[in-house]
Amino acid sequence: MAEHYFMNTIAQWLIAFTYIIGGIIIAKIAYYVFKKISKGLISHSKTKLDDVLIETLEKPVVFTIAVLGFYLGMRELTMTTDFKVLLLNTNKVLIVICITWFIVRLINAMVEQYMEPAIEESESKSKRQLLPIITKVITITIWMVGVIIAFDMIGYNLAGLIAGLGIGGLAFALAAKDYLQNIFGGISVFTDKPFSIDDRIRIDGFDGKVEEIGIRSSRIRTLSGSLVTIPNSMFISNSVENVALEPTRKIMLRLGLTYSTSPEKMQEAMDILKQIVSDNQDIVTDLPTVFFETFADSSLVLLFIYYIRKEADIPLTQNKINLEILKRFDNAGLDFAFPTRTVYNTNQ
Repeated sequence: MAEHYFMNTIAQWLIAFTYIIGGIIIAKIAYYVFKKISKGLISHSKTKLDDVLIETLEKPVVFTIAVLGFYLGMRELTMTTDFKVLLLNTNKVLIVICITWFIVRLINAMVEQYMEPAIEESESKSKRQLLPIITKVITITIWMVGVIIAFDMIGYNLAGLIAGLGIGGLAFALAAKDYLQNIFGGISVFTDKPFSIDDRIRIDGFDGKVEEIGIRSSRIRTLSGSLVTIPNSMFISNSVENVALEPTRKIMLRLGLTYSTSPEKMQEAMDILKQIVSDNQDIVTDLPTVFFETFADSSLVLLFIYYIRKEADIPLTQNKINLEILKRFDNAGLDFAFPTRTVYNTNQ
């Protein structure tokens, strides 16, 4: 008499595992053959739809055949009635998950192949901002529908389930408060539009270009090159500075000249600064401010305020202005001051 392990003989277990492993192997072989045959058929196709479908089908098909192999293998085993019901319900749920998975992959692939290139060509920031949000909403909705169908197929009372969700809604809202705040923050960003993709913003110490605006969080590429993920709730509770919308960049310089500088030389220094502005096309010429600000401890201070045009390269323009100041002041014999101290020896 053959020995039994968990109500089944070794032969029964071997047959079950053969079905399971065989299902995976057959799935891989079937996909490989299907891909080879279809490759020749779609090579003459002018559309990418065939490639998208084949790429999308791969993992769900392999998973489905593997699930069927598992189901057939487990049916070879002797088991209790309750376990058989559990097995059947599990198989139904897995099949629904597989179909839902395929639909989600298909939609994402279609968006990636067709909608994203079209939006990139249109150069519409609003569309680029909206597309990830719509895609995620559709994905979540499809998965929710799939879960509801799966529960329905295994005999759960959806009305009771929904009622239970209503009773536990308050507890769920409290537990998911931060998540909901992030979602509302994302909706606020989309409706109020304080910034768009590719805009440079400053928020909570971060300064960079917006690369993605999602439902729960957004990503900015900082000036140092790192990618920062920011919860959308921060856009509600913090001030956001949209650097990209500034009409000009205000630059303020305080230039200290030595106390040996004569009034005529001070006036010449101010004239030089005004001339530097008028000679640079990247500066708004009608906005500069130059005046003798104060008598500091070790210098006579000139305040120089100018505005760089929005379309100009700001660091490069600042560099040119600073070099020009250094060059022209040096040619005019204007000396910059530095902190000095005179020490008197009272013992002599």
